[in-house]
Amino acid sequence: MRERISLRIRGRVQGVWYRASAREEARKLGLTGFVQNCQDGSVELIAEGTRPKLERLIAWCHQGPPAAQVNLVDTEWLPPTGEFDGFEIRR
Repeated sequence: MRERISLRIRGRVQGVWYRASAREEARKLGLTGFVQNCQDGSVELIAEGTRPKLERLIAWCHQGPPAAQVNLVDTEWLPPTGEFDGFEIRR
């Protein structure tokens, strides 16, 4: 059963390869969706897949790549839409 998460990651998460690393992790897990920088300095991530794989991605997002310093990950569970073909970086 597929589910959807909407994450807002806060901290030192821009300019540290967070988006590229998140895309790589999501693709390894077989998830679809996107990740993008936000104007307030946070990163937004939307992903769809099975709950166990989404939970693994959430756990990864709390750490991020080595240069990141994650302070907070806001998580919202939503119904899936099936709108994504793969996982991409936006903006």
